[in-house]
Amino acid sequence: MSDTAADTRRARRSDATRVAILDAARERFAADGYDRATIRAIARDAGIDPSMVMRYYGNKEGLFAAAVAVDLQLPDLSALPRPTVGRALVTHFLGVWEENEVMTALLRVGVAGQAGAERMQGILRDQVLPVARQVCPDPEQVPARAVLVASQLLGLALTRYVLRVPPAVALPREEIVAWLAPTLQRYLTAPRP
Repeated sequence: MSDTAADTRRARRSDATRVAILDAARERFAADGYDRATIRAIARDAGIDPSMVMRYYGNKEGLFAAAVAVDLQLPDLSALPRPTVGRALVTHFLGVWEENEVMTALLRVGVAGQAGAERMQGILRDQVLPVARQVCPDPEQVPARAVLVASQLLGLALTRYVLRVPPAVALPREEIVAWLAPTLQRYLTAPRP
């Protein structure tokens, strides 16, 4: 066997190990919260030795950061017709929540502990605020408006994807969009009250 083939096989095993660790970490952080999740439990769930977790991620903080790394890939609201930005955001977020288990895990950890809360605050600061700036008529109000948008979206996510409140789970996506889009639109673009 050539060195190149052996290197390729090792790289594939390494990638598979990383994926297994991250999957186990997301599940464990979501189930136990940041403080109660342990490297040993995550390694056991991934079917590997705890030293491998440390090798790839250094420590629990590094593992948590990698497990809940989130790029919301928010739309460029400045490129959309102004009256459609609320609808675009609700539709986008529903897609993110329904197609990305990382967001649900992050929300579970975010409501249960400081590490998750800090991660959620970082996402708000680094990703949601810049999008709100694109359409907000009053630059001084951007932080307040972004927080109001986040409160609606996180409230929906908490009731629909984490707590799984039956009426929230049963709502069709289009109905959720119809209810929330005008609220987000107002938060982002209405004149200051």
